[in-house]
Amino acid sequence: MTTGLPGSRRVRSLAVLGDSVAAGMGDPVPGGRWRGFAPLLADAVEAARFTNLATSGARVAEAWHTQLPDALRVEPDAAIVMIGMNDTMRADFNAQLLWQQLDHVMCSLVGAGASVVTIRYHDHASVFRLPGPLRRLLHRRIDALNRILTSVAEAHGAAIVDLDRLPGAYHPAAWSVDRLHPSELGHRMLAAAFATGLAEQGVTVPSEVSLTCSGGVPVTRLDHLRWLLIKGVPWVASRAWDLTWCSLACLLRAILRRSPRTDVAGASGHICPPSDPPRAWPAG
Repeated sequence: MTTGLPGSRRVRSLAVLGDSVAAGMGDPVPGGRWRGFAPLLADAVEAARFTNLATSGARVAEAWHTQLPDALRVEPDAAIVMIGMNDTMRADFNAQLLWQQLDHVMCSLVGAGASVVTIRYHDHASVFRLPGPLRRLLHRRIDALNRILTSVAEAHGAAIVDLDRLPGAYHPAAWSVDRLHPSELGHRMLAAAFATGLAEQGVTVPSEVSLTCSGGVPVTRLDHLRWLLIKGVPWVASRAWDLTWCSLACLLRAILRRSPRTDVAGASGHICPPSDPPRAWPAG
């Protein structure tokens, strides 16, 4: 657990931008709702206002076009940005475009006075097993995403939580039945790590984040089986199909010695001076 962490600034308004992990999936509570790291973090920083804008399936474009304007309206002095994993699993993955969008999101939040913490992702294939070609493709994309997140965070003075180095991040207990979302324990670990990140930004964290599970709904073997049949198999099939075609396209590009796309169409409206992108993007 984390104890109260010193800092000079109290949080009045906390905003969370992201996808299903930030929305709390993997940590069910009574009433059919998801909890997740966000409310645990809000309690730790004792935020007077807490706004979770994350939605299941969200990609970076949604964080840019939809979540960011809503976040700025609540005038956050602290913000968490956890987005991008869904982009790595789609055939239209475009690293250059993701960099522009994430740079805009980070710049806008920091420019509005928010202390921002973002994330570097773990080796997802070590938790969720995939066939060799798909595993290698996903690894390259996550590496590209992590370099983008590191680049924009460093450019704008945001803190970074590195999941690959987070103690216990690869332990099975940290993951829910689907191995895609954290369990209650995993969400508590995230909340504690984000609290430390905010403290590094000078934010006061008056309360601790306990790693003792409490208030969640226990997951049974029947729940595991139900998820596998109803959601797991269809999800894997759809993503595998998407990534398989992309993997074949990458192979064809290599054969023809063509360069990967770096189309940035649709990324207009950037109001902040862009940071320098990483020098090169991996193929795929």
